[in-house]
Amino acid sequence: MVVARVYRNVDLTAHGSGRTGATNVLRTLGSGAAAIAFAGDFLKGVVAVVAVKYVIAPDNTWVEMIAAIAAVVGHSYSVFIGFKGGRGVVTGFGASLVAAPLLMLIAFGIGVMLVVVTRYVSLGSVVGAVLGGLLLCWFAYMQADPAWAMWGVLVGGFIVVAHRDNIERLLAGTERKLGERAL
Repeated sequence: MVVARVYRNVDLTAHGSGRTGATNVLRTLGSGAAAIAFAGDFLKGVVAVVAVKYVIAPDNTWVEMIAAIAAVVGHSYSVFIGFKGGRGVVTGFGASLVAAPLLMLIAFGIGVMLVVVTRYVSLGSVVGAVLGGLLLCWFAYMQADPAWAMWGVLVGGFIVVAHRDNIERLLAGTERKLGERAL
């Protein structure tokens, strides 16, 4: 939202999908603004978990999970713009990357490959979120720490639910592909 205001004095909630995430920024304002929005959304998640992991409550996965969820929900329902926002994908990726880097890079890579092949950002986002959630559940089993599973289910599930309108359009064959501008 900040990028759109500074970049071209645009209210993203009144354009395209009405969301403030990087995909709507890309469709509305172009790749330069989208790269800045992506970086900002990513850093929201990273900073939230890094602050907990290394400063506030080291070695407490439950508190890290709460920070990750708070970052994603805060991004998606920002108090600063009337409880509107993005869908939490990039913020969730940033938060989860701090916690489980290799697993999240695998989920992200598969999501990106799906976007490249199909040109559906929503499909890559949903599959990446589901895969990331499943990988965190597996990690929870391997580490005998249920907080990881809760993290995977809650953050991954939130992102999938946030994409319910995209999923409906994908199933109906009406979802916009990457490269198609916002109306």
